[in-house]
Amino acid sequence: MGMNMGSGKKGPVSDINVTPLVDVMLVLLVIFMVTAPMLFSGIDLKLPKTQKVNNVGLRPELVILSITEAEQFFIGKNSVASKDLVPAILKQLKASKTEVVYLRADYSLRYEKVAKLIANLKKAGVSNIALVTEVEKSKE
Repeated sequence: MGMNMGSGKKGPVSDINVTPLVDVMLVLLVIFMVTAPMLFSGIDLKLPKTQKVNNVGLRPELVILSITEAEQFFIGKNSVASKDLVPAILKQLKASKTEVVYLRADYSLRYEKVAKLIANLKKAGVSNIALVTEVEKSKE
């Protein structure tokens, strides 16, 4: 393994055995491929149902604002007080180098609350707000 006894050379061989390294890397790759889709589970909300428009795929690097039925605010999985919401979103947008805020509002939340939040975000300079919905099941 590390010694070459049969030839005329004496001492250890300094060649790197790449096979175990490749094996470990492949195992890590498979583990990360399996766990990556499970990393963002988000906050459980009953989202409005619409027809499929486009699939965004909620990823952790996106700025995702969730509002629960009890009017609790979350950025990703982190809870945020309502008074700190707009500065926290602006900070998150700057950190993630994206321009879009994905808004997930619970279905039972009053439209007035969502409209006021969107107006406050627009007033603060957030111009790209995407509303996240669930895909409506076809009745076929």
